[in-house]
Amino acid sequence: MKKVDNVTQSYFDDLEAEDKEIQFEAFKNITAAIKEEVDWAYEVWDQLRDWLTDTDNHRRSRAAQFLCGLAISDPEKRILDDFPALWEVTKDPRFVTARHSLQSIWKVGLAGDEQKEMVMRHLVDRFQNGADEKHYTLIRFDMIQCIKNLYDELKDETLKQTALELIETEEYGKYRKKYYSVWK
Repeated sequence: MKKVDNVTQSYFDDLEAEDKEIQFEAFKNITAAIKEEVDWAYEVWDQLRDWLTDTDNHRRSRAAQFLCGLAISDPEKRILDDFPALWEVTKDPRFVTARHSLQSIWKVGLAGDEQKEMVMRHLVDRFQNGADEKHYTLIRFDMIQCIKNLYDELKDETLKQTALELIETEEYGKYRKKYYSVWK
């Protein structure tokens, strides 16, 4: 395992800067770095896992998004054990935090079949059983988009079929049409 290089460490340090522009630049740089596999994931993993339950919603959101991205850099499959805490952030009391986390959750599925199946189980269950959630049609849209993103990366036809079957369960035509628009 490689230690986080100085540049990357400075990005993590800058997440705590007073200046919001510096924080945002650091966030963008980390997000760009973890689009590919990195060899320093475990150097920051525990801190990010701890941030999932931090009192600061920005830390919760960043931690969730970063852990989702780092799943491809997780040969020990730690994400399997940490996923329940990560999934909880997709239901955060702060809707923007929940939504940013949910919109990134599909990336966990890129880490392997076991991770993909876990993500899909959670998405399908929530799509089918989460109707009492606030902003549920928006959450459903995000879940369909997550499946589409995963499909675009993996070209797994079962993902597309699952999404289309979920869309068909939507009773309101206007929302069904909106969800289908993701697959156009």
